[in-house]
Amino acid sequence: MSALAPTLQGFFTNRLMGQRQVSGHTIISYRDTFRLLFGYINEQRGKQPSSLDFNDIDAPLVAAFLDHLQTERHNSVRTRNTRLAAIRSFYSYAALQHPEHAESIRRILAIPPKRFERNLVTFLAETEVDALLNACDRDTWTGRRDYVMLVLAIQTGLRISEITGLRCHDVTLGAGPHVRCLGKGRKERNTPLLPSTVNVLRVWLAERQGQSLDPLFPTSTGRPLSRDAIERRISLCVCKATTECPSIKTKRVSAHTLRHTAAMRLLMSGVDITVIALWLGHEQVATTQIYLHADMTQKERAIARITPPTTKPGRYRPPDATLAFLESL
Repeated sequence: MSALAPTLQGFFTNRLMGQRQVSGHTIISYRDTFRLLFGYINEQRGKQPSSLDFNDIDAPLVAAFLDHLQTERHNSVRTRNTRLAAIRSFYSYAALQHPEHAESIRRILAIPPKRFERNLVTFLAETEVDALLNACDRDTWTGRRDYVMLVLAIQTGLRISEITGLRCHDVTLGAGPHVRCLGKGRKERNTPLLPSTVNVLRVWLAERQGQSLDPLFPTSTGRPLSRDAIERRISLCVCKATTECPSIKTKRVSAHTLRHTAAMRLLMSGVDITVIALWLGHEQVATTQIYLHADMTQKERAIARITPPTTKPGRYRPPDATLAFLESL
């Protein structure tokens, strides 16, 4: 066995699991990255992963693998950069273990991430939220479960991984009602609950009849809902909601869209951006600033404030159709 294989094992067991204690989602993401990389190398050079050495993987090969992800597998730039981050993390660890390969490792670490367009966040308007909730069939057990889950997601802005990890004891409905979750980076946080959400959760817990460590939103067999299962339930509700609210059909609605919706609700209610960052569990306030770009009401207020006092309020509107056409160019 070459030096690469035991170094990779040490990277996962010692560095990621032992020293950094990363989440299971990070382990899976890094694992899939190297499975894809070794599969690509096997196709291109016919070498099995256990026989690979550091000299077999150079910067041009890694760059070709990243291009393969985009061109052949049709991965997004974000996914490509995520795979590159996993590879760079491993080689940063390997540089300390094998200084004799420092030059080839340095070239791999020098591969830059790709820049990409940052689109405005997608969120649901109030009419679309109502249509989505009305799409849940509350005559069935699964429909009532989905309804409570969507209400909680839209009000709290929890990540999908945080929702799947919720247990019955994580919900406090007495004085200072809140939901406790273990978020990204193993950060624990409490999110307050509105009275309407408290009422919905109280009814659900009474029907749920679960023990304190049981999942808050289980499957019919009692196991926690998976990420894919939650996304499928949301997609089903979106399909049903299009009859009541056609505008929702134009949006790609996922669990993260509900998180964006919660953030935009807070922002449009006048909540400070730093409070929203704490609410969502963001490490940096700069991450939360994406919602400022999507909120037109904030920009309208800014326009109103900078309008000279001698001018009439409002925007310029061309008096003629031809002038309007020229202004639009």
